[in-house]
Amino acid sequence: MPHRVVVLALDGLLPFELGIPHRIFGRTKDASGRCLYEIVTCSVRPPGPVRTDADFSIDVEHGPEALATADTVVVPASYELGRVYEEGLLTEDLKAAFALVRPGTRMVSICTGGYVLAAAGYLDGRPATTHWSAAEHFQRLFPSVKVDADVLFIDDGDVLTSAGVAAGLDLCLHIVRRDHGSRTANEVARSTVVPPHRDGGQAQYIHRPVPEPRLSTTATARAWALRRLHEPIQLRDMAEQESMSVRTFTRRFREEAGISPGQWLTQQRVERARQLLESSDLSVDRIARDSGFGTATSLRQHLQAALGVPPTVYRRTFRATAESSATASPAAESPGTGGSATGHPLTGV
Repeated sequence: MPHRVVVLALDGLLPFELGIPHRIFGRTKDASGRCLYEIVTCSVRPPGPVRTDADFSIDVEHGPEALATADTVVVPASYELGRVYEEGLLTEDLKAAFALVRPGTRMVSICTGGYVLAAAGYLDGRPATTHWSAAEHFQRLFPSVKVDADVLFIDDGDVLTSAGVAAGLDLCLHIVRRDHGSRTANEVARSTVVPPHRDGGQAQYIHRPVPEPRLSTTATARAWALRRLHEPIQLRDMAEQESMSVRTFTRRFREEAGISPGQWLTQQRVERARQLLESSDLSVDRIARDSGFGTATSLRQHLQAALGVPPTVYRRTFRATAESSATASPAAESPGTGGSATGHPLTGV
């Protein structure tokens, strides 16, 4: 029998996320063309319409009883989690629905669907992730969960969580890879025209401008340093801008910025490097010099530590060139499973 995946559709769901399990698992077949997964969508209510965050609803044909038949349960994100999001507690209909899930069922969340798994107790004492913008709130609401906001997904055996939206693709492909091997997962990825594996985590997608301190006794030194990020900057040079001793300046800086001057400089240089990688054609060596890291090796080390990816991967992710777009032919984007090179206008996406 095919592995049964039951997707729980909650009011306020994102249609894109709801479609991810159907797209990935629905395309997974063995060498004879037999489907390896059976995908069913259910609601916490009797069959009927479920609201989405778009201008349409979806008609769900199964009620919560479908959860009792699941080998894997997938919970996509919803913008109407209400008590779950505000108090970390399940609603009565969710309690009744999860009571039907058999012990040992694999539980999966996409994006903020992790709130539902956490409220149901599946993430207690376990590592998990969610969309980076919700990570701090998620951690406050569920202190027993070990939240990692820098990764695309976390596989903790029978419980798996993913970061925001498209990371659900990464996680579902990972599940296929885990269940049936890399070759099968790669074929599904080709069919869906997505990479079978993405480098790095969601840290590279997080915009983290260094916050301005509320006090301003070191503002002159910071402004001075920002104009000279490409130059070697010593702590005593910054202290001199405020006519302070190094010891006093360091203490004041920490009080105002919450980090040391050295950490602040590194963060500013990482931000400068990110901007140059996204907006310019400068070489990695030149960007390393202009952002103050000196060498390409130093830049790679700092970006890898801060973002989880090296400069070339970051640039490839965030700066698609006109040349690369022009050379992307229909044949290169074909599903690779036979038929015409261009594929069907819907099934080839």
